[in-house]
Amino acid sequence: MGGRTERRRRRAAAIALSLAAHAAIPFVLIASQTDPPLRIEPEPIVVSLAPPPIPPPPPEPKDAEAPGGAPATTPEPAPEPKPPPKARARPTPVPPPHVEALRVAVAPAPAPQPMPSLSEGQLAGARTAGSGAGAGTGSGAGDGQGGGCDMVRRLQAALRRDPEVRAAIGQAHRQAGAGGRAVLVWNGDWIRSPDQEGKGLAGVRQAIVMEVAFAPEACREEPMRGLVLLSMADGAGAPRVVLGQAAWRWTDLLGSRRRIGG
Repeated sequence: MGGRTERRRRRAAAIALSLAAHAAIPFVLIASQTDPPLRIEPEPIVVSLAPPPIPPPPPEPKDAEAPGGAPATTPEPAPEPKPPPKARARPTPVPPPHVEALRVAVAPAPAPQPMPSLSEGQLAGARTAGSGAGAGTGSGAGDGQGGGCDMVRRLQAALRRDPEVRAAIGQAHRQAGAGGRAVLVWNGDWIRSPDQEGKGLAGVRQAIVMEVAFAPEACREEPMRGLVLLSMADGAGAPRVVLGQAAWRWTDLLGSRRRIGG
């Protein structure tokens, strides 16, 4: 009795185990499945099919003969292009008979006017360097006595030392003309040079004024009569300047307005 019962239990256990194994098979299959890989579809390529180009017909031979023994006709040449029309030259306008052509005449530049000059006759009796102190004699002037200052020599030495002054006097001497004439620079007032803005030869006037201004007072106040002649070199033909009037003093060169005969 006991053995049969034991066999039934074993059979029941085997049946239950078999049923459990069969029931677990679907779960194992479901768990083992994986997602299939995604497929990337390539984009379609559009291909357009065009018909092949039609080749041009072969050129006809010029010297070939047409069928039937007749010579082939030569094609006519293309007409040559016409040249563009030439531009017509405009005729020169002719003024009416009553209109006269205007002519602009350019006046030549005026020649520089020379400063006044004195001849040898007018310089007779003019005081020169070393001819004595005091009042000299000049054209239209009398005689007088003065001190011991030789202002003529003093001024002449100052002008000879300055090369610019010598050059200015030489140019004025050439414009005035040779022949022993001396250029007049002061006759109671400084004479204006046509080539310069100021009165007199600027460099000559400045050199004379500076020398007179720094001379001793007794020499500046020395009474003078007539003309004074200053030479730029020893010997004949040297450029010279002349100044003076009937009665004057050296201080008059610093700003006097009196003139000869005034």
